[in-house]
Amino acid sequence: MESRKLGTRGLEVSSLGFGCMGLSFPGAPEKSESIKVIRTAFENGITFFDTAQRYGDNELLVGEALAPLGDKVKIATKFGFKGGALEFKIDSSPENIRASAEASLRRLKTDCIDLFYQHRMDPNVPMEDVAGTVKDLIQEGKVKYFGLSEPDTTSIRRAHEELPVTAVQSEYSMFYRAPEQDIIGTLEELGIGLVPFSPLGKGFLTGAITAETKFDEKDPRNMSPRFDEENRKANQALVDLVVLVAKEKAVSPAQIALAWLLAQKPFIVPIPGTSKAHRIQENIAGARISFSNDELNAINRALEKINIVGDRYPKAVQSKIGK
Repeated sequence: MESRKLGTRGLEVSSLGFGCMGLSFPGAPEKSESIKVIRTAFENGITFFDTAQRYGDNELLVGEALAPLGDKVKIATKFGFKGGALEFKIDSSPENIRASAEASLRRLKTDCIDLFYQHRMDPNVPMEDVAGTVKDLIQEGKVKYFGLSEPDTTSIRRAHEELPVTAVQSEYSMFYRAPEQDIIGTLEELGIGLVPFSPLGKGFLTGAITAETKFDEKDPRNMSPRFDEENRKANQALVDLVVLVAKEKAVSPAQIALAWLLAQKPFIVPIPGTSKAHRIQENIAGARISFSNDELNAINRALEKINIVGDRYPKAVQSKIGK
């Protein structure tokens, strides 16, 4: 697989990463199978793996799967929630950042975290204190690169002045294009990479979800207004477009969604997640698809005519995470 540089600080990774979160959430396979999936991703050329303290036992899983591979892989994890609890208890105090780093190092079975993201902005802690604490961890050799997850442009600029930001992680896909409004331009200006999570729109862009789809009662998409039955009907035009382009290119809709993301900017590295080895192969093949300028312009013109309805999160959650 080809590699890409995230930012201008030297972090080079595979052009597709692997989002490990789903391997620790309801519906995930057994631990041994999850480890096998992670290692299959590596064996097929993926060198960039994403986890977080907040994802249950995910760091432990990723550590067990990847520790034997040493510096052949790059692992990103996140801080910013008190004690790593599943509740939204934001805490980016210097003390908690340090405690989170030490805990992540133990769980990941490593002596240095490759990329350390602030998981969510903390309104109670100045960004200068957050970045300054990570700067200290970098100087101590416990962290290599600094990242932000779901920040606004003001936070990006404030952090970058204190400590160069290597990557920003935000949701970005054909299904959610808000980063195009100002985030991507800011990243390009400052030399920061973009790591889109949910690049397949939480499965919506695969073409396998319709208005009639019934999710398992534990499926987190049940909480998302975007996945309400009526909103799925309203957003079907997007799926129809992706399916049409996929037929024209004789590939899958998921591959089109990933190829489109990669075509937007050379500093973009999506992190699709899956629990199935054959989906890894499919996603990697999507990274090899290219569009002519005419093809890409035609897709973008069609996207501009489609109005996506439905919020990403329930209002109660949005008020806590700021998005």
